[in-house]
Amino acid sequence: MNRQQGPDGLAIVDKAAGWTSHDVVAKARGLLGTRKIGHSGTLDPDATGVLLLGVGKVTRLLRYLGLPPKTYEGVIVLGTATSTLDASGEVTGTWDMAGTSLDDVRAAAAALTGDILQVPPMVSAVHVDGRRLHELAREGIEVEREARPVTVHRFDVQAEREPGCFPIEVTCSSGTYIRSLAADVGVALGGGAHLRDLRRTAIGSFTIDQARALDALSVDGLLTPAEAMGDLTSVTAGEEVAAAVGYGKVLEVATLGATGAGPWAVIGEDGTLLAVYEAHRGTTAKPSVVLANPSAS
Repeated sequence: MNRQQGPDGLAIVDKAAGWTSHDVVAKARGLLGTRKIGHSGTLDPDATGVLLLGVGKVTRLLRYLGLPPKTYEGVIVLGTATSTLDASGEVTGTWDMAGTSLDDVRAAAAALTGDILQVPPMVSAVHVDGRRLHELAREGIEVEREARPVTVHRFDVQAEREPGCFPIEVTCSSGTYIRSLAADVGVALGGGAHLRDLRRTAIGSFTIDQARALDALSVDGLLTPAEAMGDLTSVTAGEEVAAAVGYGKVLEVATLGATGAGPWAVIGEDGTLLAVYEAHRGTTAKPSVVLANPSAS
């Protein structure tokens, strides 16, 4: 590792409840000895689980780390709606939903599976007219939000652990709000609901089993940039192509040796990540991020 440049890699953190994603980044900067750290997607302060931190050069790759589907666990609490759609908010309505069966909840979940339109909650980081929704919500302002397309790949509901509390597991596209799914289930069943105990268990192939507690982070435990791009289709570049990639040249997809729609992680013969390429005009591909040093090619 170049001491002047600092470490490069991916950290998989098991975020504790009560920490914001920004708090985790700030703490990690001290633990890893570099300010060049960012996260691939916010996790609510009350939520726990997988948070991906890009370190050094991997901060340039964060947008790709947020692309794969994400998996969450949580509990839908029927009969009570809240201002935040989760357990941290103020109660805004109550209903007697004691007669709701597991089959009823599963049917409501099934109707919310697949390609759907979802209205972002007011307590979210979505920008409207230059302001984040959660900033407006703190000021008591509610604005109209446009529904956004999201995909819920899987929405499993388990038998209630206690009256009215149904554990769920959801795999969904980036940008899906699990608290909104919980609230929508309540409305579909003729009442209201909120979410509690949200835990993100996976982002793409990166799972909670790989995650470390924040205090256990170390430079030695970072995944390499090539491993960080493990969910992208990869191509191995020979010496000649690697030299062209190092200079950020636009290449024919066939010359790159790529297949599919991209983006593609371009790996050198020594296993290091050289660049990420994306489809360009016609049959060509262009680099979106280049990590290779052309002088070393």
